[in-house]
Amino acid sequence: MNQLVTSALQLQPRLRRALIIAMDIVMVLISVPLALALSLSNLSFDPFSWTGLAVWAGVGVFSHFLFRFGGLYGTVWRFASTPDFFNIISNCGILTVALYLTSQAARLYTPMTGLNERQFIVFFLVTFTMISAPRLLYRYLREGTGWQLGAKRNDRPGHRRALFVGQLEDADHIIRFTNTEKEKTQIIGIVATEPNVNTRDKIRGVSVVAVWPEVSGIIEDYAKDTKRVDLLIFGGGGQTDLSKFSELVRVARKGGIEVLQFSGFSKLRGGAALVLQTVEMETILRRPAVPTDLERIRAFIDGKRVLVTGGAGSIGRNLVRRSLELGCEAVLVADQSEFGVFKLEQSLSEDYCERLTCRIVDVTDKAQFTRIVSEFKPDIIFHAAALKHVPLLEDNWVSAVKTNVFGTLVCAEVAAECKVPHFVLISSDKAADPTSMLGLTKRGAEQIVNSLHFSERIRTRDKGPKPIYISVRFGNVFGSDGSVATVFEKQIMAGGPVTITDREMTRYFMTMGEAVDLVIMAAAESATRRDIDNFGIYMLDMGQPVSILTVAETMIRLAGKQPHQDIKIKFTGVRPGEKLHETLCAEGELLVSLDVNSLFGLKTGLFGWQEVRRALADLRDSIDDDDKDAAVDRLRQLYRTIDDAGPVAEEVIPLKVAT
Repeated sequence: MNQLVTSALQLQPRLRRALIIAMDIVMVLISVPLALALSLSNLSFDPFSWTGLAVWAGVGVFSHFLFRFGGLYGTVWRFASTPDFFNIISNCGILTVALYLTSQAARLYTPMTGLNERQFIVFFLVTFTMISAPRLLYRYLREGTGWQLGAKRNDRPGHRRALFVGQLEDADHIIRFTNTEKEKTQIIGIVATEPNVNTRDKIRGVSVVAVWPEVSGIIEDYAKDTKRVDLLIFGGGGQTDLSKFSELVRVARKGGIEVLQFSGFSKLRGGAALVLQTVEMETILRRPAVPTDLERIRAFIDGKRVLVTGGAGSIGRNLVRRSLELGCEAVLVADQSEFGVFKLEQSLSEDYCERLTCRIVDVTDKAQFTRIVSEFKPDIIFHAAALKHVPLLEDNWVSAVKTNVFGTLVCAEVAAECKVPHFVLISSDKAADPTSMLGLTKRGAEQIVNSLHFSERIRTRDKGPKPIYISVRFGNVFGSDGSVATVFEKQIMAGGPVTITDREMTRYFMTMGEAVDLVIMAAAESATRRDIDNFGIYMLDMGQPVSILTVAETMIRLAGKQPHQDIKIKFTGVRPGEKLHETLCAEGELLVSLDVNSLFGLKTGLFGWQEVRRALADLRDSIDDDDKDAAVDRLRQLYRTIDDAGPVAEEVIPLKVAT
């Protein structure tokens, strides 16, 4: 029987539909004599006469047109739901009523007996059974135990119902874990992606409902059903191992099913939890997320006092949340956005808020920033406060210099004065070979921190532990505030068009989770480096650059639309300061592999602190003169290659720098 089902699945859609139509006609023709026999009808005319046979054939032809226009052949019957069977009832009911009225009209011209309401009631029941039975049988043979997925008698109240797609080993771990009361996810079906698995198998009582490559049809059918599945969970490696991964995500999202990626278990603050991540980034990159050394970053953050500038921004607030998750003693957020701080506090749990302090602060105000650092006494400062939008900063270059350069100077200098052990600047790939004001100011900020790092280590070489000042350089964070992903999402929701500057443009991308954990990992790694092999700049491995056009097209498909058809894509031209292709490491910089996954050390030419002071003084003069060209020239001079040695060794950092 299963071989027959398999053969039917391999038929062309038109031929398969023709067979279904022929089957329905045959079933109706069988239902007529069967209903007469079951109702013990005694007809007054010979049913095998030419007239009787003509009427019998006419019933079959009429039922065909009725079922066709009644929508009986527009249903995917491998997962028929209650409305589909109601449609069968409606069509059979209309057929029965039509035949009954026809018989009543025929009595006006030809007296007949043996046909009354009883025969037509039996005919309705027999026809419904004969039409429905093959479809139910097909569905059962196609999905085996999978058709029981819709049954909710074993549901746990308040739990989200999930369909798992992946290896049985991952399924076993997840089902075992979700069976605990603390997890609010219930796995109710498995789609196996490995060979030699059949739909009769069960893992901890959960049925295998389908095997690869049938998953596309199964997910589409469940998505069309009435809220039977809330989640679609992919096992580890799904985004790289499954050829139709992007299409499966699109189908599920279009049907209102949330899609998550299983990437292991976390063990934070004495407990454990499933790590389920959204799949948009992996769908676009076709690569797995960078695995996190949770034990190491937890050991680094646990018990520390953490200050995050720009803590209400997208990267900042995720650093705040992650620090709280990893067990820090307290977090201080310094941000000038009142509304951003309010939203951050509202998004955190009560337990986290007990360890959170927020201050509305402009990081360029040295007196105010010194006061909060002196009071809070942080062990580490994550400096994420910055202006970052390329086109806006080309016109507002003064604000870019004041915030990104002098704001970094204030924060780093205060950290030195207040003897903060660790300072981490969040930098950008646009600092490599910069062509924009954002890139120039970020590179200037890197040079400030780099000079401070090595000058301080020289100043304190005979005085015990040395303070650490580092920059972490990486590219675009997918989904951060104002990123291309959020812009595209709004444009898609509005019906388009999606605007791209150039069809050839590429960018480096990583997920927010990857970026935040690797920033913390860079800080943890820098704390272990000796003087002979330490770095002032670290760079994250961003993988391969991704086409912005590909990002747009993928996001449109994930939204259930077709790019260039349902949603138009418009090319607007490269804006001032933008590059077609970014680089993470510039010419004259040396990239050094570390024993840390996806993390590199970056060596560049050094400036002595006195040189930095002179360059910043000239830069301040350019701002006072409102001379953008002079400011750009000063920022370009604040860079040298690794072969250029600066007079760092003989300098001691002055702790009072006018800003």
